[in-house]
Amino acid sequence: QVQLVESGGGLVQPGGSLRLSCAASRSIFGINAMGWYRQAPGKQRELVAITRGGTTNYADSVKGRFTISRDNAKKEVYLQMNSLKPEDTAVYYCNVAATFSSYWGQGIQVTVSS
Repeated sequence: QVQLVESGGGLVQPGGSLRLSCAASRSIFGINAMGWYRQAPGKQRELVAITRGGTTNYADSVKGRFTISRDNAKKEVYLQMNSLKPEDTAVYYCNVAATFSSYWGQGIQVTVSS
């Protein structure tokens, strides 16, 4: 079974930066998309950023501040988060959507607070 493990979360002040990483335990066949989602307390999980083929898409709330990237050789996907705001506080999850399955990480807390 494939496992996705996120790292890089934590507490940061408003305006600060964090870089999330997500590593897969083994190669995944037939990847269609890799993305990051987040869920704030009392809210539904929402898409933050996704990379599919050669394209990337972002939630309007993070455009210009967040950047998603991937390293296929390392089986990793990243989320660079700049100019963080308190409303970015959430548990962040990575997701890999493949032909026959969808995989989720366990989630990692990001807290933006002074």
